[in-house]
Amino acid sequence: MSGFVDFQNEIYLAGLAGVLPALPLTAVGLERRAREVLDPAAFAYVAGSASAERTAAANVAAFEKYRLMPRVLRGASAPGARDLSVEVLGTTLAAPVLTAPIGVLGLLHDRGEAVVAEVTRELGIGMVLSTAASTTIEQAGAAAGEWWYQLYWPNDPELARSFVERGEKAGAKAIVVTVDTPALGWRPRDLELGHLPFLHGQGIANYLADPVFRAKLPAPPEESEEAMRTAILTWVGLFGNHGLRPADISRLREWTSLPIAVKGVVHPDDARQCVDAGADAVIVSNHGGRQVDGAVAALDALPTIVATVGDRAEVLFDSGVRGGSDVMIALSLGARAVLYGRPWAYGLGIAGRDGVRHALRALLADFDSAMGLSGCTTPAELNRTMISRA
Repeated sequence: MSGFVDFQNEIYLAGLAGVLPALPLTAVGLERRAREVLDPAAFAYVAGSASAERTAAANVAAFEKYRLMPRVLRGASAPGARDLSVEVLGTTLAAPVLTAPIGVLGLLHDRGEAVVAEVTRELGIGMVLSTAASTTIEQAGAAAGEWWYQLYWPNDPELARSFVERGEKAGAKAIVVTVDTPALGWRPRDLELGHLPFLHGQGIANYLADPVFRAKLPAPPEESEEAMRTAILTWVGLFGNHGLRPADISRLREWTSLPIAVKGVVHPDDARQCVDAGADAVIVSNHGGRQVDGAVAALDALPTIVATVGDRAEVLFDSGVRGGSDVMIALSLGARAVLYGRPWAYGLGIAGRDGVRHALRALLADFDSAMGLSGCTTPAELNRTMISRA
């Protein structure tokens, strides 16, 4: 049974002793605090989006188009009345939330991905581990509970297969293929600082630890600065794959027995092609607005994709979630679960493990509270009857 909303009782009881929360309780507040305390390059990497950042803004604004229709006199707000657990792609979660695959968490904390793995395991929600991690697949997998591996498909099929097999061996419950990033988008915040962390050897831990990648190097990267520079340049030549096509989803199916989700889909025809090729799920996402400025808000794309493939595959949602009511709206529009990104990353940079835990507990408590006050006891009760157009 859900007890996430108990977080508010903890806060109020601590307030009796004059103890106030050390961190903000809203996504906006966490971003504001992170801007104040983080290294400018680290903050820019997490906060920045493509070009004028209109898509990032549209992702958040899209939720304003919907209003919840709370039901009353149903007893759903009573203690112990709600069970927020779901099963997604065979993975059981205490709530329909996974942390989005944000890369290069070493910019924010020296144990970045491992910290997120530990907190999500404690809370019972899912983690999606990025290929562009500062922690290896094996290290993060050992710390995680229910987790999925996100693949940035390199332009070497042997290396791609090695990543997938390592993820499965390390305990991942699904493979998430991100398809909207064959190359990096135009990101002015990073460009103005001349900062791409990968060129400093950050966010490439999974490459440096991979036997297929290491076999391409004339010397081990840890041997010298020159060897590391060579490894970084080798990474540059391998990251991104302009040749990926729907048929590659079928090839991935030959490499793994795990469920496959395709992330970065906003067009219904693309969703249909992915499912036709063997994907078990699609994740409606525009990469948090980081790739194409002026692109459709992810939430605006969600209903059509649910109508197109929702009877054959699970549909998840990513990009723009900032509070518990947002989770409810996305689920009411047909998403099975949501991926939640930047706010917990700000928490990580501000206060490490405590910051991640605080940010995720705040979202889950908000969701738990909104569910009860809207008369819903399980996510299965969320459908189009629970929302109206603003």
